[in-house]
Amino acid sequence: MNINPELEHKAVIIQNAVDTLISLGIDTPKVAVLSAVEKVNPDMPSSIDAAALVEMATQGKIKNAIVEGPLSLDLSISKRACEIKGVNSKINGEADILLVPNIVTGNVLGKALILCAKYPSGGLIVGAKCPIILLSRSDTAQEKLNSIVLGVSVVVN
Repeated sequence: MNINPELEHKAVIIQNAVDTLISLGIDTPKVAVLSAVEKVNPDMPSSIDAAALVEMATQGKIKNAIVEGPLSLDLSISKRACEIKGVNSKINGEADILLVPNIVTGNVLGKALILCAKYPSGGLIVGAKCPIILLSRSDTAQEKLNSIVLGVSVVVN
């Protein structure tokens, strides 16, 4: 778990997530590198990192994935938003992986999905020697079970 990853760490995080999804049956995961804007803004580090990560993927430093960014959340997960905004991308609202700039953003996004959108969750840290099940004290029994099943699925595959 990295609180505020540098560019190189973000590339490793992406590759670990991609490899995990491939092991779960998604052939070429779509990675949205999130920022508040869709164009590089020199005053917004997340947009600069996003463009650099896309370039790394283009150069083959991130393998077996479609990587796009900077992308806003709506363009990452909503085809409708892409249509309304006139955005045509390889992800087009169907991201499999959302790379957030830091742990605060990830925590807020994750809790919003779980608590506000009632999204069924399960937590897992990948990239270590074995998957690490990630739980919150407030997780339901179902969320805990989801985390365990996910961890076992990644190990088995």
